[in-house]
Amino acid sequence: MKLRGDWVQAGHVQRVLRMLEAGGHQAYLVGGCVRNDLIGAPVSDMDIATDALPERVITLAQNAGLKVIPTGIEHGTVTVVADHEPHEITTFRRDIETNGRHATVAFSSDIAEDAARRDFTMNALYARADGSVLDPLGEGLDDLAARRLRFVGAPEARIQEDYLRILRFFRFTAWYADPAQGPDAEGLAACAANCAGIETLSRERVGHEMRKLLAARDPAPAVAAMQAAGVLARVLPGAEARGLAPLVHLEADLAPDFLRRLAILGGIEPSEALRLSKSETRALAQIHAALEAGLPLAQSAYRFGPQAARDAALILSASLGQEMAAGWQAAIARGAAARLPVTAADLMPALSGPALGGALKEIEARWLASDFTLSREALLARFS
Repeated sequence: MKLRGDWVQAGHVQRVLRMLEAGGHQAYLVGGCVRNDLIGAPVSDMDIATDALPERVITLAQNAGLKVIPTGIEHGTVTVVADHEPHEITTFRRDIETNGRHATVAFSSDIAEDAARRDFTMNALYARADGSVLDPLGEGLDDLAARRLRFVGAPEARIQEDYLRILRFFRFTAWYADPAQGPDAEGLAACAANCAGIETLSRERVGHEMRKLLAARDPAPAVAAMQAAGVLARVLPGAEARGLAPLVHLEADLAPDFLRRLAILGGIEPSEALRLSKSETRALAQIHAALEAGLPLAQSAYRFGPQAARDAALILSASLGQEMAAGWQAAIARGAAARLPVTAADLMPALSGPALGGALKEIEARWLASDFTLSREALLARFS
């Protein structure tokens, strides 16, 4: 079997692979780029596995005139930049000690040892410079073809090497597994049995995985499985997955949105639990404010902005098990475009200070009650 995409023959990819091979080393594309190519998904990150030690990779790259960044040299990883494209190159490894967050590794010259320490069988696939695919474990290609996500070897052993793999299990299930099959039963049981290990992970790592999970086309089955396994409560205490499937249905042609989906899950202090950025925290607060206000759609869009109004409307309908009302998008657009036809300058100098502020609030309330129809003259009549 061979990779299908033209990206394999791109100059920068071939340059890095041939650099390692010319130095007398094995060099293979590995993991996500191979997996995605084989299923026709977009390829982004170019990860390369080699038997060359990190110092040797650095020497070869520098001799070839390529930029080298020691991104994770203590774990055998360096980034080599060719034609402005980064290539993460990692020496074959085998774990000799793990504690659920960090592994002590020994470098290896055996591709099978390297494959055996990877998380899922569909990620333990390699490809040569000519595109020919290697499956050292003899399981990855079959599992990928069946869209079956399985841990490499014993699931509990893989999880106890790095508890983040629990969250990766659900994320990869949402992105790559056949939804008709459901999550792998053995893997799901291992995640449930070890979910307390999530408490040892940094909130940044947890948030990173949840962003990717909720950005899947339909993460609802995977998130429901997370809840059943007790994992969701560890990540977002108080969260509830029930509304996510109806929300995904209502989203129709909208792009997946992490914050909208996070909002319907709820939970206690999601901003802290997932280490949201300040802008994400503000956007989430706007959605909640729009939900709590309960305004008609046009007024909600005027008050909170079109995105928060849209997300709140979708969340409310999903929570009630209803379809969106006809013309809902037009109502949001109308509210977003509305502008109060009166300004403070129209009331000055007759009014100032608190009186001015009170008058503007009264005028705005009357204008909103009229569904944006009262004219400037009508709004100012009682103040003239």
